[in-house]
Amino acid sequence: MAKTSKNILDEARAQIKSVDIDAARRMLEQPGTVLVDVREGDEWRQGHIPQAVGIPRGFLELRIEEKVPDHKAPIILQCASGTRSLLAARALRELGYENLYNLTGGFNAWKDRGLPWTADRQFSADELTRYSRHFVIPEVGEKGQAKLLDAKVLLLGAGALGSSSALYLAAAGVGTLGLVDFDVVDLSNLQRQIIHTTDRVGMLKTESAQKSINALNPGIKVNRHEVRLSSDNVMDIIKDYDVIVNCGDNFPTRYLINDACAFARKPLVDGAIFRFEGNATVFYPAKGGPCYRCLYPEPAPPDMAPSCAEAGVLGALPGMIGSIEALEAIKLILGAGEPLIGRMVYFDTLSKDYVRVLKIKRDPQCPVCSDHPTQTRLIDYEAFCGLAATPSAGAGANGHAEAAPAAGR
Repeated sequence: MAKTSKNILDEARAQIKSVDIDAARRMLEQPGTVLVDVREGDEWRQGHIPQAVGIPRGFLELRIEEKVPDHKAPIILQCASGTRSLLAARALRELGYENLYNLTGGFNAWKDRGLPWTADRQFSADELTRYSRHFVIPEVGEKGQAKLLDAKVLLLGAGALGSSSALYLAAAGVGTLGLVDFDVVDLSNLQRQIIHTTDRVGMLKTESAQKSINALNPGIKVNRHEVRLSSDNVMDIIKDYDVIVNCGDNFPTRYLINDACAFARKPLVDGAIFRFEGNATVFYPAKGGPCYRCLYPEPAPPDMAPSCAEAGVLGALPGMIGSIEALEAIKLILGAGEPLIGRMVYFDTLSKDYVRVLKIKRDPQCPVCSDHPTQTRLIDYEAFCGLAATPSAGAGANGHAEAAPAAGR
């Protein structure tokens, strides 16, 4: 004989212990107790108990072990009033969870008692659809997407690496993007700089990039810094950004931004390309990692630093490296996974091995990031790199690309 909903609820009440709000609060004071809110996402956003872990009822069986791997842990199930959570507890019992409790009265009773509750960011209808694939990722979810929307990322260069990095950061919903570049779009750029288009040849790269970013995601704020990056302005430019992404193409800018980020204790995501080779890493001494000077204490001689025009670069390669830079920036914002601090992903696309992960050690004698630095202020980086002081147009840089594999334009 088929069971009615009343039969199923009666069976669940016989199997699952109920706890009132006072008992639940006492349990939550004990280490190991988990409160699981099984309401839908829109209900959660309108308000939830601060200690709760949100898992919508429709995903409970699929996600519970990610949040509560211990089947013996005490779990209190909670919904709006106590009915859905009772059925949810019954489902977890069938999965082998042993210590299950249903919160009588649910969130409504908790709120009516005047107990603490919190409301998350209210997403617009467009954002709910646009970022729907992020919401279902446990490491991102609505909290992570709110972090992305509130984040500010500065990209040095709107060229090859900056193209894919900026577009993916914008698509992911990083709320504010800063672009540093004073160059204009050239027809020769379009072989690799996919953020620009033929009809924008001669336009400032920051303006062209902003058009593409906002065409992809109108909600992104773009700050255009159409200046040559220097020791005089770099600290003021980077101060309001959470993550710095280096998409530039020359030694002076790399050393400048490395030192500035080390002094400001900001993470620097770094990428470089040359012909068929490329690499990406994260320099973050404030978190115990190395800086660029740990890897390259001295710049290469100017005659050993061919530009992209001289050495060439495969057009698709910057897309790979720039995308990795965007991914690392997103990981840093979310606090998810392990960023490439102390490690470098190296691509040799002509090799059968293709990808290697190299370890980078912090130099205990580094003049900038060691425990006893000998350089504590910004210097003349053109002189340091043995270059003339007359700049040409470029990514806030000086018109000199780095030696392999470090060109980036």
